[in-house]
Amino acid sequence: MAASVRGIGRILSRVSPLFILKSQHSKKFPVRIWFQAVSPFLQPGHYMCTKPSLEGDNNAVNVSETQVRFKDRPWDYLESEEYIERYGSSPVWADYRRNHKGGIPPQKTRKTCIRGSKICGNACPICRDPNVIIHYQNVKLLQQFISPYTGIVYDPTRTGVCMKQQKQLQIAINTAQDHGLIPFQVPYVDFTGEDYSNSHDAVGCTSTSSALAKGEAWYKWYHRMEPDEKELSKIKRLYKAYLK
Repeated sequence: MAASVRGIGRILSRVSPLFILKSQHSKKFPVRIWFQAVSPFLQPGHYMCTKPSLEGDNNAVNVSETQVRFKDRPWDYLESEEYIERYGSSPVWADYRRNHKGGIPPQKTRKTCIRGSKICGNACPICRDPNVIIHYQNVKLLQQFISPYTGIVYDPTRTGVCMKQQKQLQIAINTAQDHGLIPFQVPYVDFTGEDYSNSHDAVGCTSTSSALAKGEAWYKWYHRMEPDEKELSKIKRLYKAYLK
């Protein structure tokens, strides 16, 4: 008798989920109550309608709080313990390697790493960390993408940054240089006073023409030209009010 009861319980435990899927859209009675009534042999932890755990919600709240905390002041993230533990003293792009097929890496970076709500695999150094925010006042972050020897912005093929973030970096660096937050070198040009004087051969004074010196016209045929009478009468009628 006990063996038969156990067999019936096993059959009900296997068949009951199929009935649950079909009766999810019915509004006559709750699914959980029907599930408990049909399959009393299952353990309470095996019920399909269980209360979700709070650990995932707490982690999501903590991540959102960190993003909000560094959103207004993104430069504080570079001095936090979280950043030092993750990157140390190296730049954010130091250990980045892009996923690619084959042994030859691509010659160009991605156009963008985030398209709508989809994030590509192994996003670029800026897109993969939501706390790394590009801002013209975030000087320590911008200096990581500038060569200390030449002052030129690193090529994205070296840093691995996608083209969308590279454009934002270039705009932020130019804005920081305009505000005087990042120094830049102005090329020195040596010039002499002769370049801006009339004594130079290229801008020297030319002698006047002999015809102009005598009071004659520059072109000899200029005085022999006579206007057309019809055209002259049209102009006189057109500007009759102004010729008085």
